[in-house]
Amino acid sequence: MNEMTHTLKRKANQIRKDIMKMIYRAKTGHTGSDLSCADILVTLYYHVLKIDPQNPDDPERDRYVQSKGHAAEVLWAVLADKGFFEKEELLTFSQYQSRLIGHPNNQVPGVEMNTGSLGHGLAVSTGMALAAKMDKKPYKVYTLMGDGELAEGSVWEGAMAAAHYQLDNLTAIIDRNGLQITGKSEDVMGIDPLADKWRSFGWQVLEVDGNDVDQLISAFGFPNEVGRPKMIIAHTVKGKGVSLAENTPEWHHYVPSEEEYTAALNDLDNFMGGTSHDK
Repeated sequence: MNEMTHTLKRKANQIRKDIMKMIYRAKTGHTGSDLSCADILVTLYYHVLKIDPQNPDDPERDRYVQSKGHAAEVLWAVLADKGFFEKEELLTFSQYQSRLIGHPNNQVPGVEMNTGSLGHGLAVSTGMALAAKMDKKPYKVYTLMGDGELAEGSVWEGAMAAAHYQLDNLTAIIDRNGLQITGKSEDVMGIDPLADKWRSFGWQVLEVDGNDVDQLISAFGFPNEVGRPKMIIAHTVKGKGVSLAENTPEWHHYVPSEEEYTAALNDLDNFMGGTSHDK
């Protein structure tokens, strides 16, 4: 394992601990959904995105849209760790008058748009990428969707538009953890063969292990084909890193008991020799 990979894996482990602490304190949160995509956000924010926490409105910045908006806790943890706001503010998550609510909102530095109503992120990201093309700007646009979100028809309208306008400055990622709040995604609304669908819509498609930092680095670094948006299908484990939560639909929106919370942090402490925790 090279130094960069080791650093990113440790960072993702730290972010998972922050997620668990936020949810346990607030008694609310989308636990399993946050944990599955932590490696994706860490790879983006610490290796891919050209952004400046001291200048969050830089017109030349890359844009990231968390279309999977219910997984707000992982985004808050990453933005705080990057310095977009003070990390102590995480203690206010879902408290009265806190701006760190249960879905992303653009009152928080680093958030491009309010999300949470599923199916909107890809269409808006398509508009952002088209604007960059029209303005001859070099920035790139990234968006993360959940696999259950793909039942929304607006996703496929955005997919058609992105291919039509040849937006090779757009990368979308699907957190393909196979579960949503009511069960297996394929049982609720089947979307396979997923890669074939996106290719048929004119997209370049890559499939990776979305909990493997090395594979994510390679996928993000793989050049977009000229004139084609890029789709990364990231196969992940819902609840990744916490044994009680892994592949368990009930942990989609779940608040752990004190015993479960302690067990979760113990799991994360034992991952790559993590550091001790507090309650």
